Amino acid sequence: MLSDKKILLTGPAGNIGYPLAAALAQDNEVWGISRFGNPAERKKVDDIGVITRSVDLGEGDFDDLPDDFDYVLHLSAFIFGDSYDEAIRVNAEGTALLMQHCRNARAVLVMSSTGVYRPNPDPWHPFLETEPLGDGLVPGAALYSISKVTEEAVARSVARMLEIPTIITRMNAAYGNTGTGGLPGMQFDKIRAGEQLVLRWDPNPYSPIHDRDIFEQAEALLDAAAPSCPIVNWGGDEPVAAQEWCALFGEMLDLEPDVVVGDFPWSQRGVVLDNTKRLEITGPAKVHWRDGMREMVEARLRSA
Repeated sequence: MLSDKKILLTGPAGNIGYPLAAALAQDNEVWGISRFGNPAERKKVDDIGVITRSVDLGEGDFDDLPDDFDYVLHLSAFIFGDSYDEAIRVNAEGTALLMQHCRNARAVLVMSSTGVYRPNPDPWHPFLETEPLGDGLVPGAALYSISKVTEEAVARSVARMLEIPTIITRMNAAYGNTGTGGLPGMQFDKIRAGEQLVLRWDPNPYSPIHDRDIFEQAEALLDAAAPSCPIVNWGGDEPVAAQEWCALFGEMLDLEPDVVVGDFPWSQRGVVLDNTKRLEITGPAKVHWRDGMREMVEARLRSA
């Protein structure tokens, strides 16, 4: 595992960033940047030993941030809103400005999303990194897919121009025991509250990946970074429909989940990954989806 390194992580209070920052901070000097609009979020990150700075990536003001990091893990993203201009300014331009500031890093990991893939009518279609790109029409995040496509283009360009070893990872459904618990965690909360859960399709499959696998695979992915900027799918190795994990949640709660299919005719019906490329770099994931989901549910019930 990474140790004795100086690491910059963007979005350290987020669903993926917080558990990764907590794990990395045990053996490394970790810095975390975000706008930190909520002081409680910043305190939460401070409390795990991360050195925090308030930075708006879209502004590109890094005067209070060192530039001698060994590694940069760029996880933060503009997801919600109604301005494509703002989403591209933060996700694409902000990535370029960050990479320029940290151009002496050994490696930069830019986290994109599997939402960049053009929707396929087959929900079980395994997406390769070479698949056509397009607007995934992610429900509730209309700007996300397109701004992530532009972010990838910018990261590739900056990596080549400044010869920065970079890797782009397209994240699937991350989940774990802290924060929102990711998409599965938020769906569990709705089921526990007795609310109706609306899914995109039946079946609605993903390649979910647990926080521990994300942490354990991060170093190998950083080692694979290059100025040519390889792109790698990042998800778990077991395709599973959200309907299946929701049924598991119902069993653990001893209730029947109210799960329906919404009217999302043009959105991705499922986001299952072909992980061949990632497996060559990291080896297989270690947390099986059913074990990981049970662990997440037990953690959320304990904290209720």
